[in-house]
Amino acid sequence: MKKYQKVKRMTLFMRLNHWVVALCMVAAVVTGFYIGHPYYQTLINEPAVQKYVMAWNRWIHFYAAIIFDVSSIVIAYLYFFSRFEKPVKKLIPNAKNIKEFWEVFINLITLNRVKRFDSSHEDSFHVVFFTIFHLLLAWMLLTGLQLYVHGLESGMSSIGSWWPWILHVATDWTVPVCGGTKMDVRYVHHLTMYIILVWIMFHIYYVVWRTIFWREGDIAIVFGGYKFKRG
Repeated sequence: MKKYQKVKRMTLFMRLNHWVVALCMVAAVVTGFYIGHPYYQTLINEPAVQKYVMAWNRWIHFYAAIIFDVSSIVIAYLYFFSRFEKPVKKLIPNAKNIKEFWEVFINLITLNRVKRFDSSHEDSFHVVFFTIFHLLLAWMLLTGLQLYVHGLESGMSSIGSWWPWILHVATDWTVPVCGGTKMDVRYVHHLTMYIILVWIMFHIYYVVWRTIFWREGDIAIVFGGYKFKRG
């Protein structure tokens, strides 16, 4: 009979942050689809202008993105200064991390059960995978704010002219990077959303795969904060 050791993998704050991000992702995707193509206005009898449908969708989209970005800043801080676990250590391209990364990757694509490293904590493959996710969120922020400031053509906002100025300074460079026009920025912003959706599907698959193949209860981490390590 194999013995298991209970291992804490996520604090309460980390689990709350995970589910807040998940809810914000749903809100941002649904409202983003509507902003790009108002698909459910046909279900409302009154004109959209009377119901402020677009205004509410833009409001939800904007604030969901803000929560995303605050979460990413907090996680970036914890990458380096967390007292629980510092993921940045797994990003260092040393021999141990590279070997662990490729072992997880090969196991994943070959459906293998071989595990020759300590899986009680975050592995380097998953840390790299999550780092890519937060970089995608940062890119979504920059392109999204460029589209937002494009609507402030007067150079003024409800809180003054300094806000559009900061946005222009911070995000105008995304226009030439994306192709040279505002429409290119919109297209890239939309395309990045699909990349993030693919990332989410793979993330869910990866956690379920670990749970089935390594039988350590990884899927329970985001609910109770614990997993089990084979003794």
